Amino acid sequence: MQFAYKAKNTKGKLLEGVVEAEDQRAAIIKIKAQRMSVIEIKEDKVKRGFKLFKPKVVTKDIVVFSRQLSTLVSAGVPVVQSLNILEAQAENPIFKAVLTVLKTDIESGLSIADAMAKHPAVFTELYVSMITAGEVGGILDIILERLSGFLEASEALKAKVKAALMYPAIVSLAAGGITIFLIAFVIPIFKDIFSSFGAELPFPTRMIINLSDFIRNNAIVLILSVGGSVYGVKKFLKTQKGIEKFDEFSIKVPVFGILLKKVAIAKFSRTLGTLIKSGVPILQGLETVAKTAGNKSIEYAINASMESIKEGGSISEPLRKSGIFPPMVIQMIGVGEETGALDNMLEKIADFYDQEVDTAVKGLTSMLEPIIMIIMGFVIGTIVIAMFMPMFSLGELAGG
Repeated sequence: MQFAYKAKNTKGKLLEGVVEAEDQRAAIIKIKAQRMSVIEIKEDKVKRGFKLFKPKVVTKDIVVFSRQLSTLVSAGVPVVQSLNILEAQAENPIFKAVLTVLKTDIESGLSIADAMAKHPAVFTELYVSMITAGEVGGILDIILERLSGFLEASEALKAKVKAALMYPAIVSLAAGGITIFLIAFVIPIFKDIFSSFGAELPFPTRMIINLSDFIRNNAIVLILSVGGSVYGVKKFLKTQKGIEKFDEFSIKVPVFGILLKKVAIAKFSRTLGTLIKSGVPILQGLETVAKTAGNKSIEYAINASMESIKEGGSISEPLRKSGIFPPMVIQMIGVGEETGALDNMLEKIADFYDQEVDTAVKGLTSMLEPIIMIIMGFVIGTIVIAMFMPMFSLGELAGG
């Protein structure tokens, strides 16, 4: 639940904002924890209107916010005043509410990074780590500019992968829908026509009709079985073992595994390179990258690198032992460590693998299109031919 409030800070200034809490009492406790005295508080009913179709804070919102805040801060505008300007022009009501709370928290004495850390659904751990480095180093405007560039690059990478997977998914669904329609509604009509002939039907026709009868007679059992299987798999994939097995399998599966591995390497390189260049300590950077890796196998490899550094070793050796990172990547990271230009090397790796992902996506799309069309044509063609085979000997069947 969200509560709109009016409160006075320690300087007696009247502030307005929105706070999320389970109930009004919890909301008051949260506000008092920020060293403010509550004047008025009530449930924010305006936000409740978005319960069914609740808008989300998307990456585009964060990119625009980062770039605009960077411009304002570099122009010498105080952070609170900058947030006030951005809050006024924010179009997303959820993000607007977050900015209101953010501004209030900073006014009450919290650092920008700590205030953002209270909204993990909006500002990721990586984002907060970089903001912390920007505050400590006095280069907040530069960090915000880097963040916007990093987020745009990450979003472009996701879009490429989605584009590669979208086409085969849509075509497969369409082919599946057409097949089910033919089996459930078209074949029974042909069955009634053929049964009036009284003659034995060709084997392919009998096979398709038997399949249609089986599916129609056991539709409920099949739906429940499929639903139960999907539910069971989803439950398993939420367990630690399930996540590990799926992540390990996903980067080893033929065709798609190569693409996913390249995406993971590009993400790892760009994220770590951006963090190091922004002044985040190497261990903290690796810890952040491990948590945002999105793949347990890669996370374990990064954690091994952290242990290696703590013991005085290198980053590259544990990555090599994982078997996930190609030799070229290991060698470039090793050179970066030796020359003290690890951030530049990581950016070069990320740029290279971004191009590799582009090439892989184009190759995957050009390969999948004919394969899917062949499978779709075979399945639907088999059904159509099986249904029309008796028509070729219609006179004999009618005579029989």
